[in-house]
Amino acid sequence: MQASKNKNTEKAEPFYRLSVPKQKTSSEIINEARNVLRTLSTQRPFTPTEDQRKLFGYGSSRAPQNRPPSVFSLHASSFDLAEPRSVSGVRLSPLDHKPIPVTFAKDEECSISFPKPPADAAGVRKVSSVRARLFRTSQENSLSAKMVPPDQSEENLDSEEPAMMNNLCRTNSNCLADQRSYTPFNDESRLLICNEHISRLEREDFLKGTAGKHLLHLRRERSVNSDGRFADEKQQFPCDQMKKPGTSSSRPRSTGWKRRVTGLEDETRINESEEEEIFWHKKILPILHELEKVEDNVEKLCLACTKLYQALNEGNMLGKRFKRRSVLLKTLYKLVDIDSDPLCLKLAKIILAMKVDRNNLLSVCKLAFKICKNEKNDYLIQSDKLLDCLLEVLRTEDLLKNNEALLYCMGAIKFMSGNAVLLNEMVNKGAVEMLLQIMKHINNIKENDTYFFNLGHLLVQLTATLRNLADLPPARRLLMHSGAVSELCVALEQRMDDKDVCTYIVRIFSKLSSYNDFCAALADCSRCYILFLALLNKHQKQQDLVIRIIFVLGNLTAKNDQAREQFFKEKGSVDTLISLFQTYYKLDLNTQKWYCEGGEEGKNHPKHPSEAEDVLIKLIRVLANLSIHPGIGAALAAAHRVVELLVTVLEYKSVDDCEELVINAATTINNLSYYKVKSSAVQDKKLHIAEMLLKLLMSNNMDGVVEAVRVFGNLSQYHEICDFIVQKKIYKFMIALLDAKNQDLCFSACGVLLNLTVDKNNRALLMEEGGIGKLVDCLKDFGPADWQLACLICKTLWNYSENITSAASCFGEDTDMLLVLLTSLLDEELALDHSLDRDLRDYQKLYWEREFKPVAEKLLDRIQSHQSFLPTVTITPF
Repeated sequence: MQASKNKNTEKAEPFYRLSVPKQKTSSEIINEARNVLRTLSTQRPFTPTEDQRKLFGYGSSRAPQNRPPSVFSLHASSFDLAEPRSVSGVRLSPLDHKPIPVTFAKDEECSISFPKPPADAAGVRKVSSVRARLFRTSQENSLSAKMVPPDQSEENLDSEEPAMMNNLCRTNSNCLADQRSYTPFNDESRLLICNEHISRLEREDFLKGTAGKHLLHLRRERSVNSDGRFADEKQQFPCDQMKKPGTSSSRPRSTGWKRRVTGLEDETRINESEEEEIFWHKKILPILHELEKVEDNVEKLCLACTKLYQALNEGNMLGKRFKRRSVLLKTLYKLVDIDSDPLCLKLAKIILAMKVDRNNLLSVCKLAFKICKNEKNDYLIQSDKLLDCLLEVLRTEDLLKNNEALLYCMGAIKFMSGNAVLLNEMVNKGAVEMLLQIMKHINNIKENDTYFFNLGHLLVQLTATLRNLADLPPARRLLMHSGAVSELCVALEQRMDDKDVCTYIVRIFSKLSSYNDFCAALADCSRCYILFLALLNKHQKQQDLVIRIIFVLGNLTAKNDQAREQFFKEKGSVDTLISLFQTYYKLDLNTQKWYCEGGEEGKNHPKHPSEAEDVLIKLIRVLANLSIHPGIGAALAAAHRVVELLVTVLEYKSVDDCEELVINAATTINNLSYYKVKSSAVQDKKLHIAEMLLKLLMSNNMDGVVEAVRVFGNLSQYHEICDFIVQKKIYKFMIALLDAKNQDLCFSACGVLLNLTVDKNNRALLMEEGGIGKLVDCLKDFGPADWQLACLICKTLWNYSENITSAASCFGEDTDMLLVLLTSLLDEELALDHSLDRDLRDYQKLYWEREFKPVAEKLLDRIQSHQSFLPTVTITPF
């Protein structure tokens, strides 16, 4: 009776049924050496490097006629020589006086009256300086007339001319009016005419009066030295002395006139302007003359451009505030026609630093794009700091007004990001934060806006650059903490119809989701699952887009149950995966059919998976990862369409054709076979699955063999599968695998043998092929390091020895070895490795106490109780 009772209570449990109590912590479960359900990993989709740098890649969905060109001609004529003056933004107050009509004396001589000098010394200095500049300008015309056409000068006069000019020129006002009515002079030409009249009046009329004395004194003090500097910069003429009689002394001075004379917006910078002019003649003008002389020598031109940039920077002449800027730019534009990338690089750097705008900004950005397009120029770009200029354009220029210029600027930066040195430099210069800020501005432009379409071109370049930046750890951290996930998701939602933008954004996610911190941030963005499903349904046949979305979903569902739940709960999520599976399964079948019909069947299958196979691999990975969740796994096990597709893979594809695809399918079936649900599709198809697995079991691929054995371990809980194993002699193969010296393989094979020994009719099979001895050897080799495997071996031997009558007859010559092993393994001091760290030692002790010890103690007791002791033989020494 006692034996019968023990028989019922000690019945072995089916393989893979968890016997460890529920109170195991999550960390212990995660750290298990061998999980029943397993997630799958796979390689990130491969993106080949394009042979040539282009604004839009070869796979672009944009038709050539609907996108800006990557190839264009660029000449000096592409620039506007007459660049419009920039508006200062300062509004001048209107004049509060009316001009006084000119009157003549009876003797037809002009009546000139000069007011008395004011007591204000500051006023004297200001106007004296202005007059000095007028005379200096007349002298400089001989130097700059050849280089500066009248319509190019920025030294203009407006209606707010000083009263002095009206008084001095009054005798010739009629002649001057006639000249202005027939000649389209600009402000500078008027200035030149006025200077000529002043000179003539000096010679004829003013030498007699006080004004003539002052003028002659001023000319003496303002004579030019041989080095181009003026002899005395401090001698100035009184300002209020030139006021028109009757004009109120409280009237505001002509700030607009001063601004046009000096070329500056700040009234207080008159002295600076004089220094600037001196610097121009001494430092800048000789370099410009040098550029004109050595037009045929590129090396000397490059050297001169380097000196020019340094001089401009030294003189604080970079930007828009430099009054002779148009003269300089005109000279530089002419040099663009010289076909030399090193020279054009120097020119682009200077022109960008001069803050050109409108068409000139577009042209110089195209010039930079053209230079960066050639990968051989990367080393030049590194040394010449063109990146700084381009980043400054992105930082300062208006997104809507200059979107085409920013497009080529961003395209040039995208090319630079293909260089490791420049890529690191971008991160250090704040490119990541800047690009995200630009993306935020673009995301604020709605679809009905006229700029929406063109900004899509810019967004392609921007996201392509971010994709390259995502390779660097510092950039990844910045993307993590700068809200990149939300902005990328907004762009993805707004540009759903733009396949290029979507592809680049998904490529960014594909890279970053391989890292746990970013993957967690993406998983928290619940909107991403809806977006991914919408993209999969919209672009189902766009393999490069689909495969990356599926890869990202695989990464998300491999990390935590929350991500699995969120994706699975989205409407149509599983249906979308099934639809994709069917689409790419058919594509793969057609490819395989073409491959065979083309007479290629005798050749080896291509080493890398085809595009269709790659999608199927990553699709199956998502299903395998979803099945880890208990509720989702049970639902998928009951989904007949899912199981049918997995079985179809095993039917039409061999492990030699595509190893990863077949093994992933077997792993997913293994996960689903774990769930015991009434409507399980795996249970319904278990025999057919076993037949497909037999093909994998007999292959030469060890990973495939291991996966097939695992599935048999779960399926062998069913009586029909046990019969199949016996009928097909699969049990012999399992016993042979115990010699493989592979821990995981021994574990899986032992699981199948355990389930076979549940049926007493199959227990004798262990005696064949030396099964008992091999189990004991496995216990000896792996027991102390793997208590799960040791427990499984003891359970198998317990089932086998249920009807034991004699230990010797049951275990044969392995009895003594088994007794010694069990005794030593049950000794805690001997069994547990105390040299391990505390966490690992505690983990081992947990399985030793809860898994191994209870079964091993019972097996040892059974063997000892049925052991026949022979009399001890005493040997007498000689």
